[in-house]
Amino acid sequence: MKSIRTAILQENSDWVAINKEAGLLSIPDREQSMPSLKDLLIKEYGSIYTVHRLDKETSGVILFAKNESSHQFLSRQFEERTTLKKYNGLVVGKVYEEAGTIDVPIGPHPAKPGQMMVVRKGKPSITLFKTLESFSLYSWMEFTILTGRTHQIRVHMQHLGHPIVSDPYYGDGKPFLLSGIKKKFKLGKDVLEERPLLNRLGLHASSLSFSDSSGERIELHAPLPKDLRASLQQLEKQR
Repeated sequence: MKSIRTAILQENSDWVAINKEAGLLSIPDREQSMPSLKDLLIKEYGSIYTVHRLDKETSGVILFAKNESSHQFLSRQFEERTTLKKYNGLVVGKVYEEAGTIDVPIGPHPAKPGQMMVVRKGKPSITLFKTLESFSLYSWMEFTILTGRTHQIRVHMQHLGHPIVSDPYYGDGKPFLLSGIKKKFKLGKDVLEERPLLNRLGLHASSLSFSDSSGERIELHAPLPKDLRASLQQLEKQR
C-alpha cells in the first residue's frame, strides 16, 4: 500500500475505516512474514486496536479502533451482531436462485490446518445471498453475513457448489482469464503470456454499518477495486 492516508474511507478520534487492498494482511501473522495493515496504522497513529479482520486476499472496508474504550464499544457490536456487513463476490457457475439463506454450521477442517468446513457440530453460521448478475459461467453476488466465522462466505459458497473465483482453499484457485470467456481470444503481438483479469480471491467487503459512540449510525462503502471492475466489464461485454 503506497499511502495509508489515501486508503482511509472515514475516521474520527475513536476509529478509522480503511479500504484494504487485496494481498495485504489485516493484522500480523504468527511468522511476521510481511507488514500488515495494522502495522501501517500503528506507524501512522502510534497505537491501534483490532475490531475485526478480512482475509489477506479480500479487499474492502475494515474498521480499527484508536483507543481502548472505542475498541470495547465497537467489538461488542460485532459480537452482538448489530453491525451490518455486506460483500460482493464473483462465483463460479450460474446461480439460478435470485436470493437465499445458507444456514449450515462451520468448524475447523480436521486434516487441513487453517481451513474450515461444513460440520454438523460446528458453530452456527448464516449467510444471506443475492444474485446481482448471472452470466453463462459465472455469477456476481452480494452477501450479508449474520455471523462472522472464519472463511464463512467461502465455505458456504463451496457448499452451494459455487466457490468464489480463484479461491485456492475452497475452489480451484485458477485465475480469471479473458480467454476463458472470450470466444475469439488472441494474445497481442509480442505478448508471450496472458495477464489474468483477476489473480486473487474474487471477494470484496463492500459496506459496513455500525453505531458510533454518539449514537449515530455510520454507513461506510468501499468502491470496487480495478481488478473486479475489469472482470465484471468483460463479463458484461462478452454476454
